[in-house]
Amino acid sequence: MKLADRLLLAVIAVTAVLLVADALSGGAIGAVMDGNLSAVAAITGRVLGFIGWALSPFLLIALLSAIYGRFKGLPTPVSKLLRRLIAIFDAISVTVGDMVRWAALALVLVTGLIVVQRYVFGVSLTKLQESVIYLHAILFLLSSAATLYNGGHVRVDIVYSKLSDHGKAWTDLFGVYLALIPMCWLILVTAESYVGGAWRILERSRESDGLPLVFLLKTAIPVFAVMMIGQGFAMASRAALTLSGETPPPAGHDNAEHEL
Repeated sequence: MKLADRLLLAVIAVTAVLLVADALSGGAIGAVMDGNLSAVAAITGRVLGFIGWALSPFLLIALLSAIYGRFKGLPTPVSKLLRRLIAIFDAISVTVGDMVRWAALALVLVTGLIVVQRYVFGVSLTKLQESVIYLHAILFLLSSAATLYNGGHVRVDIVYSKLSDHGKAWTDLFGVYLALIPMCWLILVTAESYVGGAWRILERSRESDGLPLVFLLKTAIPVFAVMMIGQGFAMASRAALTLSGETPPPAGHDNAEHEL
């Protein structure tokens, strides 16, 4: 069993235990969470924001390494650091991607169930209908970094495939620092009040019988941005190694070919 599957089962198990405990306690656990969750989330958000600002200068490591390594070659400690960081961000992206891949199966099953309920039995459940939105958002937002790792995002650059390895490395490097990271940073900044407001009121569905987890759904937006920044840094680090005359760790489809 993959690590991602074990983590997913652990999340499901913890959620089930909390739901059972809440039912047995007459809603006491839910009341405690409603009273304290927003305050805890606010503190956590400020801490994570501070950590993000503190670590943001380190994103320049790949760019500086590429420029220095292109002319002088990378020192061994820097090369090892880049390879270690690549391995960490790749592992995070792949693990989360493996976890949310089950959302695709759930999306198909739930959609089919909704159709059968509505047109065969004339039944419509709001929670089930809203779960389609949750599954769709989770699938595409949280698998985007893994898709980038596997080279699955659509490219509109018809010149890229004809470039040399160094040309592709420069393209990837500047693409990360001029497009990917600034766009993800903009998402984080604009989502701060949007997601923060949802956590302050523990936003629920507008429907009385809908899912009460809108605040968690919106949290997928900054998580997506952070994961894309991390995987973009891994892409830039691979480019830095290539420009320094080293062979970077294989990624995605290249990795599969390498293993074969």
